[in-house]
Amino acid sequence: MIPGIIAAVIALVTLLIGILGGYILRKNQAEKMIGSAETQARNLILDAENRSEQIRKETLADARHEAHQIKNEAEKDIRERRDEIKKTENRLIQKENSLDKKTENIERKEEQITKKLQSIEKKEQELENFHQQQIEELEKISGFTAEEAKQMLLDSLEQDVRHEASMMIKDIESKAREEADRQAKEIITGAIQRCAADHVAETTVSVVPLPSDEMKGRIIGREGRNIRAIEQATGVDLIIDDTPEAVILSGFDPVRREIARLALEKLIVDGRIHPARIEEMVEKSRKEVNTIIKNEGESATFELGIHNLHPELVKLLGRLRYRTSYGQNVLKHSMEVAHLAGLMAGELGFDVKLAQRAGLLHDIGKALDHEIQGTHVDIGIDVLKKYKESQAVIDAMAAHHGDYEAKSPEAVLIAAADALSAARPGARRETLDTYIKRLQKLEEIANTTPGVETSYAIQAGREIRIIAKPDQVSDDSIELLAREIAQKIESELEYPGQIKVNVIREIRAVDYAK
Repeated sequence: MIPGIIAAVIALVTLLIGILGGYILRKNQAEKMIGSAETQARNLILDAENRSEQIRKETLADARHEAHQIKNEAEKDIRERRDEIKKTENRLIQKENSLDKKTENIERKEEQITKKLQSIEKKEQELENFHQQQIEELEKISGFTAEEAKQMLLDSLEQDVRHEASMMIKDIESKAREEADRQAKEIITGAIQRCAADHVAETTVSVVPLPSDEMKGRIIGREGRNIRAIEQATGVDLIIDDTPEAVILSGFDPVRREIARLALEKLIVDGRIHPARIEEMVEKSRKEVNTIIKNEGESATFELGIHNLHPELVKLLGRLRYRTSYGQNVLKHSMEVAHLAGLMAGELGFDVKLAQRAGLLHDIGKALDHEIQGTHVDIGIDVLKKYKESQAVIDAMAAHHGDYEAKSPEAVLIAAADALSAARPGARRETLDTYIKRLQKLEEIANTTPGVETSYAIQAGREIRIIAKPDQVSDDSIELLAREIAQKIESELEYPGQIKVNVIREIRAVDYAK
Protein backbone atom coordinates (compact mmCIF):
# COMPACT_ATOMS: atom_id res chain seq x y z
CA MET A 1 0.00 0.00 0.00
CA ILE A 2 2.76 2.47 1.02
CA PRO A 3 4.96 1.83 -2.05
CA GLY A 4 1.96 2.67 -4.28
CA ILE A 5 1.38 5.96 -2.47
CA ILE A 6 5.08 6.84 -2.71
CA ALA A 7 5.07 6.09 -6.40
CA ALA A 8 2.03 8.36 -6.85
CA VAL A 9 3.70 11.15 -4.86
CA ILE A 10 6.86 10.81 -6.92
CA ALA A 11 4.84 10.93 -10.13
CA LEU A 12 2.97 13.99 -8.94
CA VAL A 13 6.21 15.78 -7.94
CA THR A 14 7.74 14.89 -11.28
CA LEU A 15 4.66 16.28 -13.08
CA LEU A 16 4.82 19.50 -11.11
CA ILE A 17 8.53 19.90 -11.84
CA GLY A 18 7.85 19.38 -15.56
CA ILE A 19 5.05 21.91 -15.59
CA LEU A 20 7.19 24.46 -13.72
CA GLY A 21 10.08 23.95 -16.14
CA GLY A 22 7.85 24.33 -19.18
CA TYR A 23 6.39 27.53 -17.74
CA ILE A 24 9.85 29.00 -17.13
CA LEU A 25 10.95 28.02 -20.62
CA ARG A 26 7.89 29.60 -22.28
CA LYS A 27 8.26 32.74 -20.18
CA ASN A 28 11.85 33.25 -21.38
CA GLN A 29 10.82 32.76 -24.99
CA ALA A 30 7.92 35.24 -24.62
CA GLU A 31 10.18 37.87 -23.08
CA LYS A 32 12.59 37.47 -25.97
CA MET A 33 9.76 37.85 -28.52
CA ILE A 34 8.36 40.91 -26.74
CA GLY A 35 11.73 42.58 -26.75
CA SER A 36 12.12 41.93 -30.46
CA ALA A 37 8.59 43.33 -31.18
CA GLU A 38 9.27 46.48 -29.17
CA THR A 39 12.47 47.02 -31.11
CA GLN A 40 10.63 46.65 -34.43
CA ALA A 41 7.88 49.03 -33.25
CA ARG A 42 10.41 51.68 -32.27
CA ASN A 43 12.06 51.32 -35.66
CA LEU A 44 8.72 51.67 -37.48
CA ILE A 45 7.84 54.76 -35.44
CA LEU A 46 11.16 56.38 -36.26
CA ASP A 47 10.71 55.60 -39.95
CA ALA A 48 7.18 57.01 -39.87
CA GLU A 49 8.33 60.18 -38.16
CA ASN A 50 11.10 60.62 -40.70
CA ARG A 51 8.67 60.02 -43.59
CA SER A 52 6.04 62.41 -42.24
CA GLU A 53 8.65 65.12 -41.75
CA GLN A 54 9.80 64.66 -45.31
CA ILE A 55 6.20 64.79 -46.61
CA ARG A 56 5.48 67.90 -44.51
CA LYS A 57 8.49 69.64 -45.97
CA GLU A 58 7.52 68.64 -49.52
CA THR A 59 3.91 69.76 -48.98
CA LEU A 60 4.97 73.05 -47.49
CA ALA A 61 7.26 73.66 -50.45
CA ASP A 62 4.48 72.86 -52.92
CA ALA A 63 2.04 75.10 -51.02
CA ARG A 64 4.52 77.96 -51.03
CA HIS A 65 5.07 77.50 -54.76
CA GLU A 66 1.31 77.38 -55.51
CA ALA A 67 0.65 80.39 -53.28
CA HIS A 68 3.34 82.28 -55.14
CA GLN A 69 1.70 81.40 -58.50
CA ILE A 70 -1.76 82.45 -57.24
CA LYS A 71 -0.35 85.71 -55.98
CA ASN A 72 1.29 86.39 -59.36
CA GLU A 73 -1.96 85.61 -61.23
CA ALA A 74 -4.01 87.80 -58.84
CA GLU A 75 -1.58 90.69 -59.27
CA LYS A 76 -1.77 90.24 -63.06
CA ASP A 77 -5.59 90.19 -62.99
CA ILE A 78 -5.64 93.31 -60.79
CA ARG A 79 -3.33 95.13 -63.20
CA GLU A 80 -5.58 94.16 -66.16
CA ARG A 81 -8.72 95.30 -64.32
CA ARG A 82 -7.07 98.59 -63.38
CA ASP A 83 -6.17 99.16 -67.03
CA GLU A 84 -9.73 98.34 -68.15
CA ILE A 85 -11.22 100.64 -65.49
CA LYS A 86 -8.92 103.39 -66.58
CA LYS A 87 -9.97 102.97 -70.22
CA THR A 88 -13.65 103.00 -69.17
CA GLU A 89 -13.11 106.16 -67.17
CA ASN A 90 -11.51 107.77 -70.19
CA ARG A 91 -14.47 106.80 -72.41
CA LEU A 92 -16.95 108.13 -69.84
CA ILE A 93 -15.06 111.39 -69.62
CA GLN A 94 -15.19 111.68 -73.42
CA LYS A 95 -18.95 110.92 -73.48
CA GLU A 96 -19.57 113.41 -70.71
CA ASN A 97 -17.76 116.08 -72.68
CA SER A 98 -19.79 115.17 -75.77
CA LEU A 99 -23.06 115.32 -73.82
CA ASP A 100 -22.13 118.71 -72.44
CA LYS A 101 -21.57 120.00 -75.98
CA LYS A 102 -24.91 118.50 -77.15
CA THR A 103 -26.71 120.02 -74.18
CA GLU A 104 -25.31 123.41 -75.04
CA ASN A 105 -26.45 122.97 -78.67
CA ILE A 106 -29.96 121.92 -77.54
CA GLU A 107 -30.24 124.92 -75.24
CA ARG A 108 -29.26 127.23 -78.09
CA LYS A 109 -31.83 125.57 -80.39
CA GLU A 110 -34.54 125.82 -77.72
CA GLU A 111 -33.86 129.53 -77.45
CA GLN A 112 -34.13 129.85 -81.22
CA ILE A 113 -37.38 127.83 -81.30
CA THR A 114 -38.84 129.92 -78.49
CA LYS A 115 -38.08 133.07 -80.42
CA LYS A 116 -39.65 131.58 -83.58
CA LEU A 117 -42.79 130.51 -81.68
CA GLN A 118 -43.16 133.99 -80.28
CA SER A 119 -42.80 135.38 -83.77
CA ILE A 120 -45.37 132.90 -85.13
CA GLU A 121 -47.86 133.71 -82.39
CA LYS A 122 -47.47 137.38 -83.12
CA LYS A 123 -48.05 136.76 -86.84
CA GLU A 124 -51.07 134.53 -86.09
CA GLN A 125 -52.57 137.27 -83.98
CA GLU A 126 -52.00 139.77 -86.77
CA LEU A 127 -53.53 137.31 -89.29
CA GLU A 128 -56.54 136.73 -87.04
CA ASN A 129 -57.08 140.48 -86.72
CA PHE A 130 -56.77 140.87 -90.48
CA HIS A 131 -59.17 137.93 -91.05
CA GLN A 132 -61.69 139.47 -88.68
CA GLN A 133 -61.42 142.81 -90.50
CA GLN A 134 -61.97 141.03 -93.81
CA ILE A 135 -65.06 139.24 -92.44
CA GLU A 136 -66.47 142.52 -91.15
CA GLU A 137 -65.87 144.20 -94.50
CA LEU A 138 -67.48 141.24 -96.36
CA GLU A 139 -70.50 141.34 -94.04
CA LYS A 140 -70.87 145.10 -94.73
CA ILE A 141 -70.57 144.59 -98.49
CA SER A 142 -72.86 141.47 -98.75
CA GLY A 143 -75.39 142.42 -96.10
CA PHE A 144 -75.20 138.89 -94.53
CA THR A 145 -73.61 137.78 -91.30
CA ALA A 146 -70.99 135.04 -91.30
CA GLU A 147 -73.48 132.48 -89.90
CA GLU A 148 -76.06 133.36 -92.55
CA ALA A 149 -73.51 133.07 -95.33
CA LYS A 150 -72.29 129.75 -93.92
CA GLN A 151 -75.86 128.40 -93.79
CA MET A 152 -76.51 129.48 -97.38
CA LEU A 153 -73.33 127.77 -98.49
CA LEU A 154 -74.22 124.59 -96.61
CA ASP A 155 -77.72 124.56 -98.10
CA SER A 156 -76.29 124.95 -101.58
CA LEU A 157 -73.74 122.21 -100.98
CA GLU A 158 -76.43 119.93 -99.53
CA GLN A 159 -78.59 120.31 -102.62
CA ASP A 160 -75.63 119.62 -104.89
CA VAL A 161 -74.56 116.59 -102.83
CA ARG A 162 -78.11 115.19 -102.71
CA HIS A 163 -78.42 115.60 -106.46
CA GLU A 164 -75.04 113.94 -107.12
CA ALA A 165 -75.78 111.18 -104.57
CA SER A 166 -79.17 110.51 -106.12
CA MET A 167 -77.69 110.33 -109.61
CA MET A 168 -74.84 108.14 -108.41
CA ILE A 169 -77.18 105.82 -106.50
CA LYS A 170 -79.44 105.61 -109.52
CA ASP A 171 -76.56 104.75 -111.81
CA ILE A 172 -74.97 102.23 -109.41
CA GLU A 173 -78.29 100.57 -108.60
CA SER A 174 -79.17 100.37 -112.26
CA LYS A 175 -75.89 98.68 -113.14
CA ALA A 176 -75.93 96.42 -110.08
CA ARG A 177 -79.57 95.47 -110.67
CA GLU A 178 -78.92 94.61 -114.30
CA GLU A 179 -75.89 92.49 -113.46
CA ALA A 180 -77.51 90.85 -110.43
CA ASP A 181 -80.73 90.16 -112.33
CA ARG A 182 -78.80 88.64 -115.19
CA GLN A 183 -76.70 86.35 -112.99
CA ALA A 184 -79.59 85.47 -110.68
CA LYS A 185 -81.85 84.64 -113.63
CA GLU A 186 -79.18 82.45 -115.18
CA ILE A 187 -78.57 80.54 -111.94
CA ILE A 188 -82.23 80.21 -110.92
CA THR A 189 -83.57 79.36 -114.37
CA GLY A 190 -80.80 76.84 -114.85
CA ALA A 191 -81.55 75.27 -111.46
CA ILE A 192 -85.31 75.18 -112.11
CA GLN A 193 -84.85 73.67 -115.56
CA ARG A 194 -82.62 70.94 -114.17
CA CYS A 195 -84.89 70.27 -111.16
CA ALA A 196 -87.39 67.54 -111.98
CA ALA A 197 -89.67 67.95 -108.95
CA ASP A 198 -93.43 67.67 -109.46
CA HIS A 199 -95.37 70.93 -109.57
CA VAL A 200 -98.62 69.40 -108.33
CA ALA A 201 -98.06 67.90 -104.87
CA GLU A 202 -100.19 65.18 -103.31
CA THR A 203 -102.41 66.06 -100.38
CA THR A 204 -103.71 63.81 -97.63
CA VAL A 205 -107.09 62.25 -98.49
CA SER A 206 -109.52 62.60 -95.59
CA VAL A 207 -112.71 61.43 -97.33
CA VAL A 208 -113.41 57.70 -97.82
CA PRO A 209 -115.95 56.88 -100.56
CA LEU A 210 -118.60 54.23 -99.77
CA PRO A 211 -120.27 51.84 -102.23
CA SER A 212 -123.66 52.78 -100.77
CA ASP A 213 -125.22 54.64 -97.85
CA GLU A 214 -126.15 51.25 -96.32
CA MET A 215 -122.46 50.83 -95.48
CA LYS A 216 -122.70 53.79 -93.03
CA GLY A 217 -124.89 51.71 -90.71
CA ARG A 218 -122.47 48.80 -90.78
CA ILE A 219 -119.56 51.15 -90.01
CA ILE A 220 -121.46 52.58 -87.04
CA GLY A 221 -122.43 49.12 -85.79
CA ARG A 222 -124.83 48.10 -83.07
CA GLU A 223 -125.09 50.94 -80.57
CA GLY A 224 -122.04 52.52 -82.24
CA ARG A 225 -119.56 49.84 -81.17
CA ASN A 226 -117.83 49.63 -84.56
CA ILE A 227 -117.24 53.37 -84.95
CA ARG A 228 -116.02 53.55 -81.35
CA ALA A 229 -113.61 50.67 -82.02
CA ILE A 230 -112.24 52.40 -85.15
CA GLU A 231 -111.80 55.73 -83.36
CA GLN A 232 -110.14 54.06 -80.36
CA ALA A 233 -107.77 51.99 -82.50
CA THR A 234 -106.73 54.81 -84.85
CA GLY A 235 -107.12 57.96 -82.76
CA VAL A 236 -109.10 59.55 -85.63
CA ASP A 237 -112.66 60.87 -85.49
CA LEU A 238 -115.14 59.48 -88.03
CA ILE A 239 -117.76 61.97 -89.19
CA ILE A 240 -120.76 60.26 -90.73
CA ASP A 241 -123.30 62.87 -91.84
CA ASP A 242 -125.65 63.48 -94.73
CA THR A 243 -122.81 63.49 -97.26
CA PRO A 244 -123.90 60.83 -99.78
CA GLU A 245 -121.71 57.73 -99.98
CA ALA A 246 -118.78 59.22 -98.07
CA VAL A 247 -117.21 59.15 -94.59
CA ILE A 248 -115.03 62.04 -93.40
CA LEU A 249 -111.93 61.31 -91.31
CA SER A 250 -110.86 64.08 -88.91
CA GLY A 251 -107.54 64.06 -87.03
CA PHE A 252 -104.55 66.31 -86.47
CA ASP A 253 -102.03 63.52 -87.19
CA PRO A 254 -101.82 62.84 -90.95
CA VAL A 255 -100.20 59.42 -90.39
CA ARG A 256 -103.04 58.30 -88.14
CA ARG A 257 -105.51 59.64 -90.68
CA GLU A 258 -103.83 57.62 -93.43
CA ILE A 259 -103.87 54.46 -91.28
CA ALA A 260 -107.58 54.99 -90.58
CA ARG A 261 -108.28 55.55 -94.29
CA LEU A 262 -106.50 52.37 -95.36
CA ALA A 263 -108.09 50.33 -92.59
CA LEU A 264 -111.58 51.62 -93.41
CA GLU A 265 -111.11 50.89 -97.12
CA LYS A 266 -109.96 47.34 -96.30
CA LEU A 267 -112.96 46.81 -94.01
CA ILE A 268 -115.35 48.08 -96.72
CA VAL A 269 -113.83 45.70 -99.28
CA ASP A 270 -113.79 42.78 -96.81
CA GLY A 271 -117.34 43.43 -95.66
CA ARG A 272 -116.78 41.93 -92.17
CA ILE A 273 -116.92 44.89 -89.81
CA HIS A 274 -116.71 44.09 -86.10
CA PRO A 275 -114.29 45.14 -83.29
CA ALA A 276 -111.91 42.17 -83.67
CA ARG A 277 -111.71 42.57 -87.43
CA ILE A 278 -111.26 46.33 -87.03
CA GLU A 279 -108.22 45.86 -84.75
CA GLU A 280 -106.73 43.38 -87.22
CA MET A 281 -107.18 45.69 -90.20
CA VAL A 282 -105.86 48.71 -88.29
CA GLU A 283 -102.72 46.80 -87.29
CA LYS A 284 -102.22 45.60 -90.86
CA SER A 285 -102.71 49.17 -92.17
CA ARG A 286 -100.28 50.52 -89.57
CA LYS A 287 -97.57 48.10 -90.73
CA GLU A 288 -98.33 48.99 -94.33
CA VAL A 289 -98.06 52.73 -93.63
CA ASN A 290 -94.79 52.23 -91.69
CA THR A 291 -93.41 50.34 -94.66
CA ILE A 292 -94.51 53.13 -97.01
CA ILE A 293 -92.94 55.72 -94.71
CA LYS A 294 -89.63 53.87 -94.66
CA ASN A 295 -89.66 53.33 -98.43
CA GLU A 296 -90.54 56.97 -99.12
CA GLY A 297 -87.70 58.19 -96.89
CA GLU A 298 -85.20 55.80 -98.48
CA SER A 299 -86.42 56.74 -101.96
CA ALA A 300 -85.91 60.44 -101.23
CA THR A 301 -82.36 59.92 -99.94
CA PHE A 302 -81.53 57.60 -102.84
CA GLU A 303 -82.82 60.08 -105.40
CA LEU A 304 -80.64 62.85 -103.96
CA GLY A 305 -77.62 60.63 -103.32
CA ILE A 306 -77.55 61.37 -99.59
CA HIS A 307 -75.96 58.61 -97.51
CA ASN A 308 -75.18 57.85 -93.85
CA LEU A 309 -78.48 59.29 -92.67
CA HIS A 310 -79.74 58.00 -89.32
CA PRO A 311 -82.59 55.45 -89.79
CA GLU A 312 -84.89 57.51 -87.56
CA LEU A 313 -84.30 60.58 -89.74
CA VAL A 314 -85.17 58.48 -92.79
CA LYS A 315 -88.47 57.51 -91.13
CA LEU A 316 -89.21 61.13 -90.24
CA LEU A 317 -88.61 62.09 -93.87
CA GLY A 318 -91.08 59.39 -94.90
CA ARG A 319 -93.67 60.80 -92.47
CA LEU A 320 -93.50 64.10 -94.38
CA ARG A 321 -95.23 62.33 -97.28
CA TYR A 322 -98.46 62.65 -95.29
CA ARG A 323 -97.75 66.23 -94.12
CA THR A 324 -98.94 69.26 -96.08
CA SER A 325 -98.30 72.98 -95.62
CA TYR A 326 -100.63 75.41 -97.43
CA GLY A 327 -101.63 72.49 -99.62
CA GLN A 328 -98.02 71.71 -100.55
CA ASN A 329 -96.68 68.24 -99.80
CA VAL A 330 -93.76 68.75 -97.41
CA LEU A 331 -91.69 65.77 -98.63
CA LYS A 332 -91.97 66.89 -102.25
CA HIS A 333 -91.19 70.43 -101.16
CA SER A 334 -88.10 69.27 -99.19
CA MET A 335 -86.82 67.28 -102.16
CA GLU A 336 -87.37 70.25 -104.46
CA VAL A 337 -85.48 72.56 -102.05
CA ALA A 338 -82.62 70.02 -101.92
CA HIS A 339 -82.46 69.86 -105.73
CA LEU A 340 -82.57 73.65 -106.15
CA ALA A 341 -80.03 74.33 -103.38
CA GLY A 342 -77.66 71.68 -104.74
CA LEU A 343 -77.86 73.00 -108.29
CA MET A 344 -77.31 76.62 -107.21
CA ALA A 345 -74.41 75.54 -104.96
CA GLY A 346 -72.83 73.77 -107.89
CA GLU A 347 -73.17 76.87 -110.08
CA LEU A 348 -71.63 79.10 -107.40
CA GLY A 349 -68.85 76.72 -106.38
CA PHE A 350 -70.14 75.89 -102.88
CA ASP A 351 -70.57 72.53 -101.08
CA VAL A 352 -73.23 70.69 -103.12
CA LYS A 353 -73.62 67.75 -100.71
CA LEU A 354 -74.05 70.05 -97.72
CA ALA A 355 -76.66 72.13 -99.55
CA GLN A 356 -78.62 69.04 -100.63
CA ARG A 357 -78.48 67.43 -97.18
CA ALA A 358 -79.56 70.60 -95.36
CA GLY A 359 -82.25 71.26 -97.99
CA LEU A 360 -83.75 67.80 -97.58
CA LEU A 361 -83.75 68.12 -93.77
CA HIS A 362 -84.79 71.79 -93.52
CA ASP A 363 -88.46 70.98 -92.70
CA ILE A 364 -87.81 67.77 -90.71
CA GLY A 365 -89.40 69.40 -87.65
CA LYS A 366 -92.80 69.41 -89.40
CA ALA A 367 -92.93 65.62 -88.99
CA LEU A 368 -93.23 66.15 -85.22
CA ASP A 369 -94.71 69.65 -84.78
CA HIS A 370 -98.15 68.20 -83.98
CA GLU A 371 -96.62 66.10 -81.18
CA ILE A 372 -93.98 68.49 -79.73
CA GLN A 373 -94.49 72.12 -78.82
CA GLY A 374 -92.37 74.75 -80.56
CA THR A 375 -91.65 75.92 -84.08
CA HIS A 376 -90.67 73.36 -86.68
CA VAL A 377 -87.22 75.06 -86.88
CA ASP A 378 -86.48 74.56 -83.16
CA ILE A 379 -87.87 71.02 -83.27
CA GLY A 380 -85.71 70.29 -86.31
CA ILE A 381 -82.58 71.58 -84.54
CA ASP A 382 -83.24 69.30 -81.54
CA VAL A 383 -83.91 66.29 -83.79
CA LEU A 384 -80.75 66.78 -85.86
CA LYS A 385 -78.65 67.20 -82.72
CA LYS A 386 -80.21 64.05 -81.25
CA TYR A 387 -79.25 61.98 -84.30
CA LYS A 388 -75.70 63.39 -84.56
CA GLU A 389 -75.99 65.50 -87.71
CA SER A 390 -73.06 67.84 -88.38
CA GLN A 391 -73.17 71.40 -87.06
CA ALA A 392 -72.90 72.77 -90.60
CA VAL A 393 -76.13 71.00 -91.61
CA ILE A 394 -77.88 72.19 -88.43
CA ASP A 395 -76.81 75.81 -88.99
CA ALA A 396 -77.90 75.74 -92.64
CA MET A 397 -81.28 74.23 -91.70
CA ALA A 398 -81.87 76.64 -88.81
CA ALA A 399 -81.50 79.79 -90.91
CA HIS A 400 -84.02 79.02 -93.66
CA HIS A 401 -86.74 81.24 -92.12
CA GLY A 402 -84.43 83.91 -90.70
CA ASP A 403 -84.93 82.77 -87.09
CA TYR A 404 -81.17 82.27 -86.80
CA GLU A 405 -78.24 83.98 -88.49
CA ALA A 406 -76.95 82.39 -91.69
CA LYS A 407 -73.41 81.21 -90.90
CA SER A 408 -72.50 79.84 -94.34
CA PRO A 409 -73.27 80.46 -98.03
CA GLU A 410 -75.14 77.14 -98.10
CA ALA A 411 -77.53 78.46 -95.43
CA VAL A 412 -78.40 81.41 -97.69
CA LEU A 413 -79.00 79.02 -100.59
CA ILE A 414 -81.36 76.90 -98.46
CA ALA A 415 -83.42 79.99 -97.59
CA ALA A 416 -83.49 81.06 -101.25
CA ALA A 417 -84.47 77.58 -102.47
CA ASP A 418 -87.18 77.34 -99.81
CA ALA A 419 -88.66 80.69 -100.86
CA LEU A 420 -88.34 79.74 -104.51
CA SER A 421 -90.15 76.43 -104.04
CA ALA A 422 -92.87 78.05 -101.93
CA ALA A 423 -93.33 81.03 -104.25
CA ARG A 424 -93.57 78.96 -107.43
CA PRO A 425 -97.03 79.36 -109.03
CA GLY A 426 -99.34 76.64 -107.78
CA ALA A 427 -97.00 75.50 -105.02
CA ARG A 428 -99.01 76.88 -102.12
CA ARG A 429 -102.51 77.98 -101.30
CA GLU A 430 -103.27 80.58 -98.67
CA THR A 431 -106.54 81.75 -97.26
CA LEU A 432 -108.30 84.80 -98.69
CA ASP A 433 -108.08 86.62 -95.34
CA THR A 434 -104.30 86.20 -95.16
CA TYR A 435 -103.95 87.35 -98.76
CA ILE A 436 -106.07 90.47 -98.20
CA LYS A 437 -104.27 91.35 -94.96
CA ARG A 438 -100.91 91.17 -96.71
CA LEU A 439 -102.06 93.53 -99.47
CA GLN A 440 -103.52 95.96 -96.92
CA LYS A 441 -100.28 95.94 -94.92
CA LEU A 442 -98.31 96.54 -98.11
CA GLU A 443 -100.36 99.64 -98.98
CA GLU A 444 -100.25 100.84 -95.36
CA ILE A 445 -96.44 100.74 -95.33
CA ALA A 446 -96.30 102.84 -98.50
CA ASN A 447 -99.00 105.34 -97.49
CA THR A 448 -97.33 106.12 -94.13
CA THR A 449 -94.10 107.18 -95.82
CA PRO A 450 -93.63 110.98 -96.08
CA GLY A 451 -94.05 112.27 -99.63
CA VAL A 452 -96.49 109.52 -100.75
CA GLU A 453 -99.91 110.61 -101.99
CA THR A 454 -101.46 107.18 -102.53
CA SER A 455 -100.45 103.61 -103.39
CA TYR A 456 -101.94 100.54 -105.05
CA ALA A 457 -100.94 96.89 -104.55
CA ILE A 458 -101.27 95.14 -107.91
CA GLN A 459 -100.35 91.82 -109.54
CA ALA A 460 -101.41 89.79 -106.48
CA GLY A 461 -99.07 91.76 -104.23
CA ARG A 462 -96.02 91.32 -106.47
CA GLU A 463 -95.89 95.07 -107.20
CA ILE A 464 -96.73 98.22 -105.25
CA ARG A 465 -97.44 101.28 -107.41
CA ILE A 466 -96.87 104.55 -105.53
CA ILE A 467 -97.98 108.04 -106.55
CA ALA A 468 -95.58 110.61 -105.05
CA LYS A 469 -96.46 114.20 -104.13
CA PRO A 470 -94.66 116.35 -106.72
CA ASP A 471 -94.37 119.34 -104.38
CA GLN A 472 -92.54 117.27 -101.74
CA VAL A 473 -90.54 114.78 -103.83
CA SER A 474 -88.18 115.94 -106.57
CA ASP A 475 -87.02 113.98 -109.58
CA ASP A 476 -83.61 113.59 -107.97
CA SER A 477 -84.96 112.14 -104.71
CA ILE A 478 -87.46 109.72 -106.23
CA GLU A 479 -84.86 106.93 -106.19
CA LEU A 480 -84.25 107.54 -102.47
CA LEU A 481 -88.01 107.32 -101.79
CA ALA A 482 -88.24 103.99 -103.62
CA ARG A 483 -85.27 102.62 -101.66
CA GLU A 484 -86.75 103.81 -98.35
CA ILE A 485 -90.11 102.10 -99.04
CA ALA A 486 -88.41 98.89 -100.20
CA GLN A 487 -86.37 98.75 -96.98
CA LYS A 488 -89.52 99.28 -94.86
CA ILE A 489 -91.30 96.45 -96.73
CA GLU A 490 -88.32 94.13 -96.16
CA SER A 491 -88.23 94.86 -92.42
CA GLU A 492 -91.98 94.91 -91.65
CA LEU A 493 -93.62 92.40 -94.02
CA GLU A 494 -93.21 88.68 -94.66
CA TYR A 495 -93.85 87.62 -98.26
CA PRO A 496 -92.72 84.99 -100.77
CA GLY A 497 -90.50 85.99 -103.67
CA GLN A 498 -89.97 89.71 -104.28
CA ILE A 499 -92.11 92.87 -104.49
CA LYS A 500 -91.50 95.54 -107.11
CA VAL A 501 -91.66 99.12 -105.75
CA ASN A 502 -92.75 101.45 -108.57
CA VAL A 503 -92.74 105.16 -107.62
CA ILE A 504 -94.42 107.64 -110.04
CA ARG A 505 -94.08 111.42 -109.90
CA GLU A 506 -95.95 113.60 -112.34
CA ILE A 507 -97.12 117.22 -112.65
CA ARG A 508 -100.32 117.86 -114.57
CA ALA A 509 -101.26 121.22 -116.03
CA VAL A 510 -104.99 121.64 -116.79
CA ASP A 511 -106.58 124.49 -118.70
CA TYR A 512 -109.81 125.01 -120.64
CA ALA A 513 -110.28 126.49 -124.10
CA LYS A 514 -113.33 128.72 -124.18
